[in-house]
Amino acid sequence: MHNNNKGAVKIPTSNPLKAARERLMISKSELARRAGVSLITLGRIEQGRPCRLDTKRRVVKVLGFNPWLDDEEFFFPER
Repeated sequence: MHNNNKGAVKIPTSNPLKAARERLMISKSELARRAGVSLITLGRIEQGRPCRLDTKRRVVKVLGFNPWLDDEEFFFPER
């Protein structure tokens, strides 16, 4: 799927958290380590499975977003 950005390819993904991680080129294991969560937990979050809100906030913060100031709808669409 191509967009108008001179040959840039947009890879469709249903999970904005995973898209942000991939855009920053951070591996799943590195993000899990930095956020202080297990790799299994991070995988579940990326699959859209439920977890504690605090856990999601820690992961989002590691990705460079302030979960209290930035648009939470982007990362927490279920709200």
